[in-house]
Amino acid sequence: MHSSLAPIVLVLLAAVLSVTLCRSLKVPAMLGYLVVGFLAGPGVMNLIPQGEETAFLGEIGIVFMMFSIGLEFSLPKLRAMRQLVFGVGFGQVAATMLLVGLAVGWISGSPLTGFAVGGALAMSSTAIVSKLLNERLELNQAHGQLAIGVLLFQDIAVVPLLILFPAFAGGSDTLWMDLGLAALKVVVVLALLLFFGQRLLRPWFHLVARQRSGELFMINVLLVTLGVAWLTELSGLSLALGAFVAGMLISETEYRYQVEEDIRPFRDILLGFFFVTVGMKLELTVLFERFGEVLLMLALLLPIKVAVVYGVARGFRHKSNESMRAALALAQGGEFGFVLLALALNLHLVPAGTAQAAIAAILISMLIAPFLILYGDKITRRLIKQDWMFQALDLHHMLVESMSKNDHVVICGYGRSGQALARLLEAEEIPFFALDMDPERVREAGEAGDPVVFGDAGKHEVLVAAGLMRAKAVVVTFADTHAALRILSSVEHARPGLPVIVRTVDDSDMDQLRHAGADEVVAEVMEGSLMLASQALLVVGVPPSRVVRRIRAVREERYGLFRGFFRGVSDEGEGMDEALVPRLQSVQVCTGAAAVGQPLANLHLQDLGVELKAIRRQRVRRTDFDDSFEVEQGDTLVLLGTPEQLALAEYRILQGE
Repeated sequence: MHSSLAPIVLVLLAAVLSVTLCRSLKVPAMLGYLVVGFLAGPGVMNLIPQGEETAFLGEIGIVFMMFSIGLEFSLPKLRAMRQLVFGVGFGQVAATMLLVGLAVGWISGSPLTGFAVGGALAMSSTAIVSKLLNERLELNQAHGQLAIGVLLFQDIAVVPLLILFPAFAGGSDTLWMDLGLAALKVVVVLALLLFFGQRLLRPWFHLVARQRSGELFMINVLLVTLGVAWLTELSGLSLALGAFVAGMLISETEYRYQVEEDIRPFRDILLGFFFVTVGMKLELTVLFERFGEVLLMLALLLPIKVAVVYGVARGFRHKSNESMRAALALAQGGEFGFVLLALALNLHLVPAGTAQAAIAAILISMLIAPFLILYGDKITRRLIKQDWMFQALDLHHMLVESMSKNDHVVICGYGRSGQALARLLEAEEIPFFALDMDPERVREAGEAGDPVVFGDAGKHEVLVAAGLMRAKAVVVTFADTHAALRILSSVEHARPGLPVIVRTVDDSDMDQLRHAGADEVVAEVMEGSLMLASQALLVVGVPPSRVVRRIRAVREERYGLFRGFFRGVSDEGEGMDEALVPRLQSVQVCTGAAAVGQPLANLHLQDLGVELKAIRRQRVRRTDFDDSFEVEQGDTLVLLGTPEQLALAEYRILQGE
């Protein structure tokens, strides 16, 4: 049967059915893959042979996942995260190894067994955490950044552990020399990749892109991803860490978005296969024979890691809710735990029974992990009622920002529709205040001078802090009926009768939303944005004739006001060619920039195909400028263009010709 297509067809059928069921039940799809691996593996149907080749193919999925995460980072961002990586990350690994090691060492009577098991259980699953946070758009939120920082240190920590295990088993006399050489190797390899990679990748990608071949570009992406991962593996580091560095280097180029689109199919398929290989490791016989030991390992793994991550993060002054959500995300064991346990077993550091129980505990924790991340917010609210001090600071900041607003429009959601509405309100000189949950979008728009802050519009206190009691209308610009109902409930409670306009995908929820208090329910994208804006202008008192003229003018300008949007994490993967879609970008003119003191005419931005939409100077947003307008240090230029055009324009503004 193994020589025919039957096993492959059965595995694919099981995968489609399992993932479809998971989607229907609104649970993470990776649970379906884990179940498929368990059913198709040696423990049940034995459809897929369990060997090094199978495991390696699954590991390539992690490589592409970490590469995609690297695309979201940059060198300045990584430098800013050094406290997370080497502070919280080191603290988590050291404290977990100490506590688990002491417990296992005391139970087993062997300190070396405790050390080996502690090292294995200190690791978390990079694949599970990164995939789920990415799917839930939480990768760039505070708890997501905290989790990724710890995972990066865990990847680095595997290297000294792989040296320490054989040294302790054999009583090596050159332990400190080996560790020193390993540390030197890590520093040299990463320094060379980051230093030379920055200088080589951009011209190399320019050369490949000039050939105008999609096939060649794809091959080049695979070459860079796997090539850098292979180089780090040769130096003793993990494939995943190398892939992360490769993605981070490409994120500095204008090809980032095209690469992201090209790599997605490989990432998702191979990462799914990785979860299948993880499910194959689960053996029912071990669960039944060593049930008590497995439960003990789980008890050492989940509660201790949650407590350690939370405690260390709080020690570094992270907020309580962020620390707890990151702790829940990192509570499970990880794929490197399997590697370390296999090595410890071969070196006789850990008895076979203990190793099997630890592997089973890691697998069960990986099955539990998606639910801990999925319900992390609810669990956190129960465990930590509220961190009132930090919440008060956030609300105080929001109150300060909104204090100057009166008779304004509260915009809930600052995506494409929200920004389109904001521009029409701005044109009519109607004040507005926006709330959004995408930190990258809030940062970009905030730098451009837009009155937008990070906040959950579904929370009553956030709406009040945004000036709900002084507002003239509320507009919900995202198509999420559940969230819209929460907002309508808050508005009805605080300001009955305040006009609320809601966007939705279609008319299926229209009656429900109107019954909940919505004055108007407007459906979908571009025409939806126009109707949303017209209704908002009407309820704040703009004469109907002027509204009609304004909407007609926008249509006659072929939606010129709607061209270009600040890109957020949630805008990814909408089926468009990312390299060709115009977008907005804020460029701050820093000290020593080439544009300082230069008139706009000297920048020749129009020659690059870039349009200058606005200039923010000393917290004032200006659109009344001409070619003689001189750029000053500290100005923020809001540009419109494709990713490649924007990259060239930013280089010209900061570096010159």
